[in-house]
Amino acid sequence: MLAVAVLGSGMVFLDSTVVNVALPKIGEGLNASTSALQWILNGYLLTLASLILLGGSLGDRLGRRLIFQVGIALFTLASLLCAVAPTVELLIFARLIQGIGGALLTPGSLAIIEASFRPADRARAIGAWSGLGGVATAFGPLLGGWLIAAISWRAIFLINLPIGIFVAWAASRHVPESRDPNATGRLDASGAALAAIGLGGTTYALIEAPEGNHPAAVVVTAVIGVAALIGFFMQERRSANPMLPLSIFRSRQFSAANAVTFVVYAALGGVFFLLVSFLQISMGYSPIAAGSASLPITVLMLLGSARAGAMAQRVGPRRPLTIGPLVIAAGLLLMLRINPGDSYVTTVLPAVIVFGLGLTLVVAPVTATVLAAVDSTRSGIASGVNNAVARVAGLLAVAVLPVIAGLTGDKFYEPTHLTHGFHVGMVVCAVLAVLGAIIAWTTISADVLHAEPEPDGGTPERLAEDYSCAVGAPPLRPGREAACEVPPVRSQ
Repeated sequence: MLAVAVLGSGMVFLDSTVVNVALPKIGEGLNASTSALQWILNGYLLTLASLILLGGSLGDRLGRRLIFQVGIALFTLASLLCAVAPTVELLIFARLIQGIGGALLTPGSLAIIEASFRPADRARAIGAWSGLGGVATAFGPLLGGWLIAAISWRAIFLINLPIGIFVAWAASRHVPESRDPNATGRLDASGAALAAIGLGGTTYALIEAPEGNHPAAVVVTAVIGVAALIGFFMQERRSANPMLPLSIFRSRQFSAANAVTFVVYAALGGVFFLLVSFLQISMGYSPIAAGSASLPITVLMLLGSARAGAMAQRVGPRRPLTIGPLVIAAGLLLMLRINPGDSYVTTVLPAVIVFGLGLTLVVAPVTATVLAAVDSTRSGIASGVNNAVARVAGLLAVAVLPVIAGLTGDKFYEPTHLTHGFHVGMVVCAVLAVLGAIIAWTTISADVLHAEPEPDGGTPERLAEDYSCAVGAPPLRPGREAACEVPPVRSQ
């Protein structure tokens, strides 16, 4: 059961990082413009961020195993479509479908563990799920770089096929079905639709406006996107069963932690979008060398996340959430020293290590703060909101940063222009990180983590003290879970 959950969510984590490594080769193979490359990343993030909360609700009502299996099927079929896509338009469409599958299976993988393991074993099972998923994220760029160099960029999608087939088969045999008997009322499908239209319309306008193509369409989609976002918040305010209960933001600590998440993960999304491509196009790295270059970041997060969570419990989250973004900004400013012809050891590695140390200080404390800031009965939705906020931040960063950095049109493929744009982008991301530090210092309480454990559960900070590598978004957490009955397993 744990293998099914880890492998299922691991595919989503893997595709959150590995596609960045393949972007230059995809661009060459499909003759894709900068805006098309942005859509290859953002199409996936758009549907994933818009629907991840709805995916959790569907599992609670219709069956967690069922929705998990539907997500696996969609993700696997979309991966095949990505691998054989003859045009960039079809690849973008397939990435949209991949995001839908990821939104269904990611919360489902965690819900399966929460519903099926007895309370005494849940924390360890969730820790294993997070840590092993972190390993998949950590080695994604390395594996992707090797596949691209040895076979083709298409191989990074084909690798999902045997994994998806195995997970679907194993889930049908070894995962019991479960539902939430307290999940009642209508699904907030209209809220999910408005969120997707709003994010899609505004993202389209941000990406396509600098290209100067179809100005009328850009204006229309921008208006539709903004109107849909306004409609989304009005819908959530009126709905009896909102996908995003706005009342949760009445908690000052919850809102503050999500604000820190937004700016830090916007910076992170910009870095991973530009860094790996810069190393290949401007520095002349091979795909496997470029994928390996960021490996210290993920290793540091895997090794340091538990310690950062424990430190936040001892000293409070305010200090690590202030110092961490400042260290991230220092690492980004060190990246300004990287120029074509420079040594990896003397220029790239120090910047990557400092950046990774700063990120390690942020992720576990911000996750624990989010969970501690709300009532235990709402910890699941709180974690889902935090995860979605991070993905929306990355989506907007990928849409806006190339415009600010002057990397529109075909300039992304020109080494000189990309070098300049990369340096500009790192300054912008450093400013975002400093803004995160200011928000944390002025709004985060030092004693927000002083929480009592729930019966048969753990405190929020305890569940954040495991190994993780949350470079895509803060890890989902069930929070202080209550005891539940173990569903019966049918005999085989």
